[in-house]
Amino acid sequence: MSKPEPARYRTTNWKSYNDALKQRGSLLIWLDKDMVWLAPRAGRNGRPAMFSDTAIQFCLMVKVLFGLPLRQTTGMVGSILTMAGWTGRCPTFPP
Repeated sequence: MSKPEPARYRTTNWKSYNDALKQRGSLLIWLDKDMVWLAPRAGRNGRPAMFSDTAIQFCLMVKVLFGLPLRQTTGMVGSILTMAGWTGRCPTFPP
């Protein structure tokens, strides 16, 4: 018994095909304007926390989502925050 020939698909609408390919490469990240990036004063002994748990979780989410090392993660998060119009610092790894 012979194998059936696979179906061949032909693109007839190149404009919508190209637009769909462009849309696949689009990256959209929603940032909440009310999200607190800096940690509140704790009033405890020791070095105070600089960034909130939410900011650190966001950075770790970007790290895992894109499979990045820490240095590249800080660069990407910094770029995302710059595009969002935020002028503060982003969490970094210890030197």
